[in-house]
Amino acid sequence: MPIYEYRCSSCGVQKDVMQKISDMPLTACPACGKPTFSKQLSAAGFQLKGSGWYATDFKSSGSKPESKSESAASSVGSTTPTAGGNG
Repeated sequence: MPIYEYRCSSCGVQKDVMQKISDMPLTACPACGKPTFSKQLSAAGFQLKGSGWYATDFKSSGSKPESKSESAASSVGSTTPTAGGNG
């Protein structure tokens, strides 16, 4: 279940609330009781785990190895004439 950050615009109370995505947003402030309790826009708190992510595979090695798509992109820029080419 996600944790939502709420703030009351009347008394300034801030509270983190764990609720289902399908739950209706809270409106009544738990401190003052006024209907001015609303969700705040906050950064998502998630972590990428497992293999295949920069944080788990390349972060500690100091340098990121070149991937296949990067090596293909770098070779596209270099043109070398081949025998029997079009000109």
